[in-house]
Amino acid sequence: MSDLHVRIDRLAFGGNGVGRIDGKVCFVPLSCPGDDLRVRLTSEKRSYSTARIVEIATPSPQRVVPPCPLFGSCGGCGWQHIAYPLQLEAKRQILAEALWRGARVPGELVAETLPSPLQLGYRSRVQFKLHGGVDGLKIGFYRHGSHFVEDAPQGCPIALPVINAALLRLRDVLTSFREPAAIPQINIDCAERGAVAIVNYIGRDPEQAAAFFAGHAHALTPLTGLYLQTGRKSTLRKVWGDGLLAYSLPAGPGGASSCSLGFRPGGFSQVNAAQNRALLELIRGMAGFHGRERVLDLYCGNGNFSLPLAGEVESITGIEEYEGSIAAALDNCRQNGINNAEFLAADAANGVRRLADDGRRFDAVILDPPRSGAAGTIGGLCRLKPERIVYISCDPGTLARDCGLLATQGYCVLKSVPLDMFPQTYHLESITLLQRGS
Repeated sequence: MSDLHVRIDRLAFGGNGVGRIDGKVCFVPLSCPGDDLRVRLTSEKRSYSTARIVEIATPSPQRVVPPCPLFGSCGGCGWQHIAYPLQLEAKRQILAEALWRGARVPGELVAETLPSPLQLGYRSRVQFKLHGGVDGLKIGFYRHGSHFVEDAPQGCPIALPVINAALLRLRDVLTSFREPAAIPQINIDCAERGAVAIVNYIGRDPEQAAAFFAGHAHALTPLTGLYLQTGRKSTLRKVWGDGLLAYSLPAGPGGASSCSLGFRPGGFSQVNAAQNRALLELIRGMAGFHGRERVLDLYCGNGNFSLPLAGEVESITGIEEYEGSIAAALDNCRQNGINNAEFLAADAANGVRRLADDGRRFDAVILDPPRSGAAGTIGGLCRLKPERIVYISCDPGTLARDCGLLATQGYCVLKSVPLDMFPQTYHLESITLLQRGS
């Protein structure tokens, strides 16, 4: 197959550069807007094709040197070769296009992307893949499009330094573990206080594995705890240390005080601490609380967004399916002396339905669903008749779909702000304010 020429015009959600060959859209991984490329097609569909770079004939002036030696093979960060201001603008365009296609939200309602204060060394939770073979133990990340583990001996540039330090200690300890093939994955979570590893074990002797890691606790500083997981989250067991992971967020009008929040291993937390604080301030600004609001926090986790706001509203009701997160939210209420919050362990759709059946009403909803969005909850949610919905999303497509569904129920988008929670990747967080029409 002969090589073809393409000029890259923009970036798509998913990370690929986009150009046209004979009028047909072509997606090219690891390309940059402004690149002139010689490419070879890897697949061709009716409406688009994909291609790989054979030669960068003329590099874009927006190309930069990737900071990671694994860039291009590791499947993690796809935009390290793109200047940061261009990453931010691409994310705004991606969000604006998705909202227009899915909900006919005008582009002028989408703000500029809020940049991350750190473009490297920001990530507080990392999932490392392991492979033990004849050539030794590899700890790193899957190669793009495969389950081949690319070894990352120096750790990951986007991870917090404490995570990379812990990984080096784990790597040393695991050289003497008898079943390296029985550990396919290790998660490391950290916060302002605490750094915990969750070791996924699929071998036949979990007691022996637990004893091994307990016996090496002294060698695993800076970890403050280690857990073993042998299946679903319910199989998590503490091997040693303190499982508490804790951080603080501004509380009260103007952030005059502080709210201390903890979460448990296996529970969800935002991976970029600075941007988590930025999201909280955006929620404050968008919701415009006056002190009398009844607030529903849907997919509430440990109360990350709602508990720092407890002193600014009348009441908070949180719903979360994972019981470990609900337990953390209740602990956080006790820790901070918050007595106007209740938390329910329930599937979001069922929980909202129960509230609506009980005749409950809410003035504002904080909605932070998983990547799949909140389509299944929207019918019940609208029965609660909130005036405002603040929707935090990590997927532009499902956000746009849900905004379209909410529009049929009388809610319109007033503003959407993309926020760079994940620098060096195509992933983006956004926060969107919707208001019920009269």
